[in-house]
Amino acid sequence: MIRLNKISHSYGDEQVLYDISLDVNQGELVFLSGESGSGKSTLLSIMSTLLESDKGEVVLCGETLDSIQNINLFRQKKIGFVFQFHYLIEYLNVYENLELAALEEKKKNIIPLLEGLGILDFLKRYPNQLSGGQRQRVALARALVNDPEIIFADEPTGSLDSTNSQIVYELFHEVAKKNTTVVIASHDMQVAEFADKTIRLIDGKIS
Repeated sequence: MIRLNKISHSYGDEQVLYDISLDVNQGELVFLSGESGSGKSTLLSIMSTLLESDKGEVVLCGETLDSIQNINLFRQKKIGFVFQFHYLIEYLNVYENLELAALEEKKKNIIPLLEGLGILDFLKRYPNQLSGGQRQRVALARALVNDPEIIFADEPTGSLDSTNSQIVYELFHEVAKKNTTVVIASHDMQVAEFADKTIRLIDGKIS
C-alpha cells in the first residue's frame, strides 16, 4: 500500500530525514510519533505526495510517484487529507464544502458520510457556526468523500480538547477498520491507543 525506500530530505543545509524505509499495509492505522523537529511532518508530507524527497523512492497504491502522470487526479481519487486546521471554505455551508471536494460520481456519498459522522443536522451550517470538533468531523468527511485508499492526517487534533480528540481518533479507527489506510502524524501519544503500528522518529531517524 505504502512503501518508502531510503528517503532523505534537507531544508537547505539542515538535513531532517535520514534513509527512512518503511512499509504500511492496507487497512492499517499508523501513528508517526515524535517531538517537534523530529521530522514526522516532513515525512508525512513526502508520503502523501505534498513534498518531493531529495533521495529515495515512494510507492503508493502500487505506483511509484515518478510513474504517476497526473498527480492532482491521483490525489483526488486515492488520497484524503486532514490537517490541524480544517481549511473549510467559510462562505460555503457544510454540504457545499463537501460537494466542492467530491468527484461527480462520489457526491452520493455526502449524506451517508455526514450521517455516519453524526453531523447530518449541520449540513446547512457554515464553519463559523460549528464547534472545533464538529469542524474537524466535516474535514474528515471531506477527506473521505471520494472513497480514498489512504487518509493522511497531520496533527488532526492539535486544536481540540481531549474529549473531541478522543472522538476524532475513534472515527479514524473506524475508517481503518473499513480497509482504508490511515497515517497520523502527531505528538499526542493518545493516538497509540488506536494505532496498529507506531513509528517513532528521533532527529530524522526511525528509533
